Amino acid sequence: MCSTQVFTPVDDEARIRVLIARWARSVHRGDIDGVLAGHAEALSMFNVAPPYEGIRSRAAYRVIWPPLFAWQALGARFDIESLEVTAGTDVAYAHALVRCGTERELAERPDMRLRLTFGLVKERGEWVIAHEHHSFPHD
Repeated sequence: MCSTQVFTPVDDEARIRVLIARWARSVHRGDIDGVLAGHAEALSMFNVAPPYEGIRSRAAYRVIWPPLFAWQALGARFDIESLEVTAGTDVAYAHALVRCGTERELAERPDMRLRLTFGLVKERGEWVIAHEHHSFPHD
């Protein structure tokens, strides 16, 4: 007899939190394969840096990370401070605030936070990130 595992919204929220935490650790380490893991092939993303019209594939997403990794190698931080997750049956969203910057930048603007929004879908029973939006407040 074969059983089908059913996840509750609480389980799904926990699974999404793990996925996003793993992604953030990979960003912090400069691990491109870890950053790409858990993302849909048809990912869309709007980022702080160009291209400002966004990207529309996981392959394009791969290309945007090396400059950020080089910047982080100079001592920048990428630490999630808060994360909220709302999960439905097959669609979810999450938003986070991240301390992102060099020590000097964070000292000059201690309240500045990177804002992240994620749109997720369930593919073959697993959550994947289908959309990301990264932004800083505009003064």
